[in-house]
Amino acid sequence: MDRNLRRVLVASSVGSALEWYDFFIYGTAAALVFGELFFPKLDPASATLASFATFGVGFFARPFGGLVFGHLGDKLGRKPVLVITLLLVGVGTFLIGLLPTYEQVGVFAPVLLVLLRLVQGFGAGAEYGGAVLLAVEHAPPGKRGFFGSWAPIGVTAGLLLAAGVFALVDALLSKEDFLAWGWRVPFLLSVVLIGFGIFIRAQVQESPVFQEAAQKREVIRAPVLEAIRRHPREFLVVLGARLAENGLGFLFGTFALNYITKQLQLPRSVGLMGLMLAYALSLLTIPMFSALSDRIGRRPVYMGAAIFSALFAFPFFWLVDTKMPALIALALVLALSVGVAGMFGPQAAYFAELFSTRLRYSGFAFARELGSILAGGPAPFISAALVGWTGGHAWPVAIYIIILSLLTAMAIYFGPETHRSDLRAERGG
Repeated sequence: MDRNLRRVLVASSVGSALEWYDFFIYGTAAALVFGELFFPKLDPASATLASFATFGVGFFARPFGGLVFGHLGDKLGRKPVLVITLLLVGVGTFLIGLLPTYEQVGVFAPVLLVLLRLVQGFGAGAEYGGAVLLAVEHAPPGKRGFFGSWAPIGVTAGLLLAAGVFALVDALLSKEDFLAWGWRVPFLLSVVLIGFGIFIRAQVQESPVFQEAAQKREVIRAPVLEAIRRHPREFLVVLGARLAENGLGFLFGTFALNYITKQLQLPRSVGLMGLMLAYALSLLTIPMFSALSDRIGRRPVYMGAAIFSALFAFPFFWLVDTKMPALIALALVLALSVGVAGMFGPQAAYFAELFSTRLRYSGFAFARELGSILAGGPAPFISAALVGWTGGHAWPVAIYIIILSLLTAMAIYFGPETHRSDLRAERGG
């Protein structure tokens, strides 16, 4: 593998690591401390719901980011847009670490929190799609799944890093110090990833597939609308495929942490250590499932993982409700390292292969982020509300997991197989 290809893979993964480091530390803070710091006038249950609502707000900004930056990515190229989105996500996260709390500035604190969350979401709306395309469009024949997996590997590395930083800060500080200033540390440390990511991305060459298409294509004034017109089936497949992968990724990573600490009254370290183990193993299972999809196809791997997630919904809570740390860790490992990773790994190449080159960034980013509104954004809020509705029981959340998983399996069933398709070919009509 030559130097440029290595840089491409690192550039793809480091930006995704920053994006999801940012989103996970926000989700973790929303689960653990934001309710007390930004909504202290509410009762604990309502404060948790309000905190998760701010988490969901970022997802509503993501499609608009996908719309704007996807358009620019199809016009100007993948590389310049990826530098801009990295800056937006990183700066938004860093500034959250400097925010005053409700005790200091009153209602302005949650207002500022929501505004910065919107900045995060706007930048993140095209960050992941661009990172995937950068890797997939550089990939040698027959290895698009593996190359594409470097973006989700970066996501998982960011999640692991975020869980590790929070666990370390939580372990070293008292509860009072953690609430007073310790929660800010993970947000402020994001500046390191920002600097490294910009340095790497500035050295990467533009995608050869995009360069070739740019030389001979006509100008498209509205790539997103054209992508919907030319690829309606593919657009709907992406929306459906996102429901379980994105919804369960945030449900297990954010709501489950809140459930373990607030509902089961277990130490934060139990959930954080379980998540760290699950994310560490996902660094292995994501490329494994992605490489498998290069051999047998994207659809069987994706569908298999979605069906596994549906079957594991009730066993997940049976294991967690034992309150035994080892079984809680096992539940998180199976849910995230098998179920979510089995969808997340092949998804990168699959979504890229669904759209023509001149519409790929716009179609990929916008459709993917619309799916985020339906799945990842509301999942922690809906799950917490369901547990509150039943007085602490998790069975409605298990049913919610099953519904999301079966809808995704159905979407993949009706989608095309793409692992042997020509990435340069024009499709749709």
